[in-house]
Amino acid sequence: MSPKPAPTHFLCIPLAGPQLARSWASFRVDVTSPVSFGLPEDVVRPLGTLHLTLGVMSLKQDGVDKAVEVLKGLKPREVLAEVRASITVSPLTQRYDGKPAVNPSASSDEGLSVTIRGLHAMQAASKTSVLYAPPADAEGILYRFCEQLRQPFRDSGLMEDEGRPLLLHATVVNTIYVKGGGGRGRRRERLTIDARDVLSRYDDYVWAEDLPVAKVAICRMGAKKIEGSDGNEAYEVEAETEV
Repeated sequence: MSPKPAPTHFLCIPLAGPQLARSWASFRVDVTSPVSFGLPEDVVRPLGTLHLTLGVMSLKQDGVDKAVEVLKGLKPREVLAEVRASITVSPLTQRYDGKPAVNPSASSDEGLSVTIRGLHAMQAASKTSVLYAPPADAEGILYRFCEQLRQPFRDSGLMEDEGRPLLLHATVVNTIYVKGGGGRGRRRERLTIDARDVLSRYDDYVWAEDLPVAKVAICRMGAKKIEGSDGNEAYEVEAETEV
C-alpha cells in the first residue's frame, strides 16, 4: 500500500484584525515570559498564520488549477444566505416536501463575523503539543457555512473525506516549530508541554470579537517569513475569493 501523499495546500478562512493582533501580542508576551509560563518563543504561531482550516489537499499542478477553478466558482454570500435561511426558518414557512423555504429576510448582502474566545488543547492538557482558539458559533451558522464551502472540493475529488467532524480552530501554539527540540535522530518525538495552567488562565480569553469573515483562500503548506517584518510569517495564497 503506497503511503498517503503529504498535504500541499489547505482551504481556509484567514483571520486578521487590530484586536486579534493586540490579543495575540499580549498572549505571546505572557506565555513566553520566564516569570510566567516560560514557553519557547517558537511555539507561538506568527500572527500572519492565524486561520480557520476547512480542509487539506494533496495537489499536483493540474490539481491546483482545478482547485482554483472550484474556488472561483464559489458564491459565499449566496451560501451564507442559504445557511441562515435554513437555520432561522420557522415551521410555518416549511415547504410541503419538508425542506426549509428560502427566508425572504435572509439577505445575500449580509456578511459574517466571528468571535474567537478561549483556549483548548488538541491532546491531553497535561501533555499536548498544540493549543488552539475556537470560534464562538452558538447558532452553527459558521460551521454549516464552512461545511458548504468545502463540499465542492470533496465532490470534485480534490479533498478527501476524513470521516470526522470539522473542527474549526485557530492554532496559536504548536511545539513542532521549536528549533532543536523534541529529541535526537531523524525520528524525533514531538515536544509536549503541560498546558493546564495556561488553559486555566486563558479559558475565557477574548482574542477577537465580531471579526469580519472577509475571504476564503487556498494556501500552500509551509508559512514563509514576511520581508521587513519582525519575525512575522504568512502562508502563500494560491487563490482567494471574498465573502
